[in-house]
Amino acid sequence: MYRVIGADQKEYGPVSADQLRQWMAEGRVNWQTLTQTPGAVEWKPLSAFPEFASSAAPPPVPSAPPPFPSAAAQPLKHSGMAVAGFVCSLLGLFCCCCFSPAFSFLGLIFSIIGLIEVNRNPTRLTGKGLAIAGIILALVGLLMLFVAFALSFCPAFFDGVRFHRHWRI
Repeated sequence: MYRVIGADQKEYGPVSADQLRQWMAEGRVNWQTLTQTPGAVEWKPLSAFPEFASSAAPPPVPSAPPPFPSAAAQPLKHSGMAVAGFVCSLLGLFCCCCFSPAFSFLGLIFSIIGLIEVNRNPTRLTGKGLAIAGIILALVGLLMLFVAFALSFCPAFFDGVRFHRHWRI
């Protein structure tokens, strides 16, 4: 005689071995159903009893799904355009030669292309921050060049302003 714990977590029994086999055929118990023999203290799965092992054999284990690609399997690469745009933008901002506007324009173009690349392939490429920083630095460099260029054509504005004449002591 056996006692079993049902799917509703209630204890049933005592039942005979023949009754358990009938319940297995009906699908009311399975190989995982916890069962206890008279006088036993612990509960064991039905498949642990030799008299039920053949009829309560566990179903075949389904094949595991393929693992997700891990970061170790495919390391992310930096976008070359984002890096080139950042470097050109830095050169355009800090270079004090006639190539400064060219570096700023190239930095802006490369950074925009790099940002587009990273947004299209976020699982393969990194460098979004570099691309954004390159765009900002290029715009700041171009703005500084524009202001310097505009002020170089307006020296009369600065010559006509004399702050010291307005102040009398």
